Amino acid sequence: MADAPHGLDNGLTNYGDKDFARFLRRSFARSMGISRQLLNKPVVGIAMTPSGFNNCHRSMPDLVEAVSRGVLAAGALPLPFPTVSLGEVFLNPTSMMYRNLMAMDTEEMIGAQPMDAVVLIGGCDKTVPAQLMGAASADLPAIQLVTGPMSTGRHKGQKLGACTDCRGFWARYRAGTVEEAEIKTVEGRLAVTAGTCAVMGTASTMACITEALGMALPGTAAIPAVHSDRLVAAEETGRAAVQLIQSRIKPSAIITEKSVENALRVLLAVSGSTNALVHLTAIAGRLGIRIPLARFNQLSDETPVLVDLKPVGDGYMEDFHAAGGMGALLRELKPLLHLDAIDVEGRTLGERLAEPLEWVDRAFIRAFDNPISPVGGLIALSGNLAPDGAVFKRAAATPSLFETEGRAVVFNGLADLAARIDDPALDVAPNDILVLQNAGPHAAGMPEAGYLPIPKKLAQAGVKDMVRISDARMSGTAFGTIVLHIAPEAAIGGPLAAVRNGDIIRLSVAQKRIDLLVENAEIQNRLADHRPPPAPARGYKALYRHSVLQAPEGCDFDFLAKTGVFGDGTMPK
Repeated sequence: MADAPHGLDNGLTNYGDKDFARFLRRSFARSMGISRQLLNKPVVGIAMTPSGFNNCHRSMPDLVEAVSRGVLAAGALPLPFPTVSLGEVFLNPTSMMYRNLMAMDTEEMIGAQPMDAVVLIGGCDKTVPAQLMGAASADLPAIQLVTGPMSTGRHKGQKLGACTDCRGFWARYRAGTVEEAEIKTVEGRLAVTAGTCAVMGTASTMACITEALGMALPGTAAIPAVHSDRLVAAEETGRAAVQLIQSRIKPSAIITEKSVENALRVLLAVSGSTNALVHLTAIAGRLGIRIPLARFNQLSDETPVLVDLKPVGDGYMEDFHAAGGMGALLRELKPLLHLDAIDVEGRTLGERLAEPLEWVDRAFIRAFDNPISPVGGLIALSGNLAPDGAVFKRAAATPSLFETEGRAVVFNGLADLAARIDDPALDVAPNDILVLQNAGPHAAGMPEAGYLPIPKKLAQAGVKDMVRISDARMSGTAFGTIVLHIAPEAAIGGPLAAVRNGDIIRLSVAQKRIDLLVENAEIQNRLADHRPPPAPARGYKALYRHSVLQAPEGCDFDFLAKTGVFGDGTMPK
């Protein structure tokens, strides 16, 4: 009984007698019908996240079974275990508030239970970043498997995919051009299979980023949830997890400054979700890697948009997969990538990309010298309204609004927005700028409220876009001329809290700035009496409010993020 601990002998429960602890653990394992032979094998934990409140994870039982098959075939013992599951649209006030809870759950269960490697199965927006955050901190050999995107539905000959098309139809319904009977029909045709949103929203962006980081098997990011290859990928992921036990490659060897920069290139080239920047910052931050917004802008100005998918293009994730997927995209980006970054298989990115590619459909994945846009889909903004930064998805915005000065129409919180946005008496014009305060991480958990609806009276008059700014997030499936993640947020006394109705705000995409055209002395005078909103009194929400960082630091908890710097040695700014 003096062998080096592995498998079920890892992390024995402390009764003061190690041999007794081992005897007792094996006895209870035998009660689950596991043979003595398997009890001696290495253990691969499978972090599974099924839930009746998470539609994206409906295929979880099949994926767990397929991963287990791969683990057994490779000679190890698979042991699935549950963690928190985050279904995006079923959580109140927002799933973002619970991402860190799931990350803590994942980290603690990886460390507390006996396993030699772990497979992380997730898909819905916050689950994959939470799992990667937890795995990075636990630093046990780990590999990510995503659930995969939905397949599209059909409505009157039109392809439909959650959730970009749901926003388009809802905007037309608000404008009065779609009747109630049709919107009810469309409701049942937007999300017709298991899987994550069918467009390049947050879930799909995170899947692509995960593969770019090297934390998932090559070619697995975009396989549709209902495709048989998704189960094959799950089985191969189980086999790869067993190989990780032998290679001992840990997340800290895979998630490096170079692989993070590769992931940022992919985010920009797919015009991915603005949320992904927050999540990638949090994942990298667990290993002491920081992403300065100035460096992010430099990457954006160098990286072309090559993928033509909704919400900014025409295709869906099923089209991206059929067009060649991540393999095709990475080969086009090859001149910009760090090819010595390694993945979960221990291979360098250069070795992977040296292999021939079967097929590329240029309708969805453009050649490097024929981009959709010569610059990346996202940029960071600075200025006196966002001294610590903000994010703008220029690929999803209206170019004619890129250089705008407009009158502020201010909503001081989510309740105020809901109460007044459709009021016929609202003093608002098409060239005004809608401002939402108190929707950041401290104030409200940072919900996807940054996609402020066009006021109903303007929508009915045909207005399709306006400049909108907030300290909130927006769904990766959304679109519009929208400034997000303003930091510091209003609730902690950021300049956004000083904006008043009628103030003039200037957005300049060319200068990458968002400014309040009010004298600095007046801004400081307005902020002098600022008071934060009341804090929750107990439980996880109180912990969140007390410990959450701002968006440029990934909205992680201050006691979980490591200190450190990225690339050029500067801190986020």
